[in-house]
Amino acid sequence: MDLRSAARGFLAFLLSVPVLQGNGDWRVTYSSTNVCALRGAMVDINCTYEYHNNVQYRPTTVRTLWFTKGDKYQPVDLLSDSDYTGRVENSCGKVNCTGSRCHGTCTLRIRDLRQSDSAVYKFRFTTNQPSGGYTGDPGVTLSLTDLQVKVSFPDPTDPTWTKLECHSMCGLAGDPPYIWFRNGKKGRQGVNYKGHIPTGENYSCAVEGYERLSSPLVYAPKTPSVTMNPSGEIKEGSSVTLSCSSDANPAANYTWFKVIKGPFSTNLNQGPKLVFKQILTSDSGQYYCLVQTELRQASNWITIHMKYGPKHTSVCSNPSGEIEEGSSVTLSCSSDANPAATYTWFKEHEDSVKETGQNYTITNITSEHEGNYYCQAHNAIGHHDSTFLFIQSNYSFKIHTPPSKSKAPSETFAY
Repeated sequence: MDLRSAARGFLAFLLSVPVLQGNGDWRVTYSSTNVCALRGAMVDINCTYEYHNNVQYRPTTVRTLWFTKGDKYQPVDLLSDSDYTGRVENSCGKVNCTGSRCHGTCTLRIRDLRQSDSAVYKFRFTTNQPSGGYTGDPGVTLSLTDLQVKVSFPDPTDPTWTKLECHSMCGLAGDPPYIWFRNGKKGRQGVNYKGHIPTGENYSCAVEGYERLSSPLVYAPKTPSVTMNPSGEIKEGSSVTLSCSSDANPAANYTWFKVIKGPFSTNLNQGPKLVFKQILTSDSGQYYCLVQTELRQASNWITIHMKYGPKHTSVCSNPSGEIEEGSSVTLSCSSDANPAATYTWFKEHEDSVKETGQNYTITNITSEHEGNYYCQAHNAIGHHDSTFLFIQSNYSFKIHTPPSKSKAPSETFAY
């Protein structure tokens, strides 16, 4: 097939040499046993046929047809096949006879090629002679292809310098002219496109004159969408899935990272999903999804805010150690909690609340203040009691946490 053929409205690629299929005096010769064509274009499949002319039955009448369904005894003529309605024609030349040999030519033309047209096409002719007719087996295999853009980097020292190549699964006959589209507008000609590919631009290629049959667009990944399921409040021990998606062609590769400190991060998972089967409070933090293709990369961020009851509740005093009678001491309580905890102060064996708030200040301290003190941290999810802080009177006051008298922590979490 040459460029003159392309100019008539089709692009086809012959993949093998002509082959003769015959039996004695009856034969069919296809121009090729395999034909590859662009989907959406038009293709011609050609053959010649020969038969023995019995002079007793002159003039001989010949009926020809092409088929993909049925068999040689009950073929379904493509002209009456509903899958090809309005898209096929069978053009045959005049039969020429020399002595007892006759031969003719036929061409099957298929327009607006569809993927479903990929099939084996056979030609059959019949005559009014006693020998009947003949089918050329095994026929012609038609394959459909699309143009594709291959991406490569010819200069390893400059990853922004990109080479785009327009190609199909089979070579185009006659080396027809290619044309490139940049953001939908016609640009350079040639099978290759080389240059710096800016973010936000897209490219495709086509055979000039067949722009409607252009390749799929290639473009750098767009800013990915990151989601968390379930959304909203996340409680410790629950299952959480982070998902990442991006519009990109060529297809993107996904990698999840967690920000550790400052500019540093750790690689957690390859793939569009990051799953925590039983999430821990230590999993709180900022995550980002990196999307990479041959053209470029993009990323987006998401933060996991864990909700959990108070834990690691502790108390301290200021001043610590020995203090003088009549002076003041401030007890402070702290706890790890989200949302932030509120605090209540208690003295052992006393039911009444001594103070509310993170700090509890005792002024003008006397022997009456001797005893064990503790704080309770609480939020909407649960509460947690600190260990005891012991204030001991012996001329001067000592503040410490005696191991033998420490309060056993209690905690309640509403999951």
